[in-house]
Amino acid sequence: MIDQAVIEIEPLVGILPACRALGASRASLYRRRSPPPARASVPRRRPGRALSDEERAAVLEQLHSPRFQDASPAEVWATLLDEGIYLASQRTMYRILAAEYGGVTERRAQLTHPPYAAPELLAERPNEIWSWDISKLKGPAKWTYYYLYVILDVYSRYAVGWTVQHRENAHLAKALIGQACEQQNIVRGQLTVHADRGPAMTSKPVAFLLADLGVLRSHNRPYTSTDNPYSESQFKTMKYRPGFPARFDHIDHARAFCRDFFGWYHHAHRHAGIGLMTPHDVHHGHAPAVHAARTTVLDAAYAATPERFVRHPPRPPALPTAAYINKPKPEEPAAH
Repeated sequence: MIDQAVIEIEPLVGILPACRALGASRASLYRRRSPPPARASVPRRRPGRALSDEERAAVLEQLHSPRFQDASPAEVWATLLDEGIYLASQRTMYRILAAEYGGVTERRAQLTHPPYAAPELLAERPNEIWSWDISKLKGPAKWTYYYLYVILDVYSRYAVGWTVQHRENAHLAKALIGQACEQQNIVRGQLTVHADRGPAMTSKPVAFLLADLGVLRSHNRPYTSTDNPYSESQFKTMKYRPGFPARFDHIDHARAFCRDFFGWYHHAHRHAGIGLMTPHDVHHGHAPAVHAARTTVLDAAYAATPERFVRHPPRPPALPTAAYINKPKPEEPAAH
């Protein structure tokens, strides 16, 4: 297209101003107009110092002999050298194997990881998808930590269970999940629990508990923290709070802080992901009433001063309808 534009204005201003005006390369234009002749492919001549066919055959005979069939070319070269025999350099032996037989590949069975599909989960109501994770809290001395376990409802962002312990342990996780399921009255087939692939998350005690309760399991792909965004976001909200201490003096200090934090998080924190509602209101079904009350206040504000709302009457943020982990991409229409 640019070449055609250059051709159209070239008779008027000349080729150099035309190329400058259109941002075209003059050299590329000349090359496309008069392409260089194709070079005839000439077979490469064997260098004079290259091994002859007989010498290459002798090298291959040694490399494929029963004596050396399980040895590397480097070992073959060193063994023959100790016996007073030099056939070729190590690099030449490797080159001959690669050229003749492709014999320099790994012969042992290599570990291959199966492909992991991205988890795709949809929550349209509370207690449908839970996400849980464990985060470290710094203790009083260097290299000391307490472990915060949090089970988060993906739809409402409500922490249905949490605990602070001295260690990361599968049995502690099992007890917390079991207690949360009992408190939330979870029935078989209702819930999916999502987590990363940490030791506690993939442990047998947790797996057996979820199987007994009829709860489905879901896990991150390896090294993919974005597969568990809700738990990561909740931990960030906690650790970026102004009152979050640099270190906790003891485990009771950590538990007291978390008790106050989750009280604020559930009842006072207006979460942007759920229409600026509190997790408590969304989880316990109060969100429609709160939304209606907000609408009433905004309608009154509009009736009092409609000139202040230029584009449209004010509306409260929409109620949450769904929460995804890795929302599926819409399928593209098939080409005809």
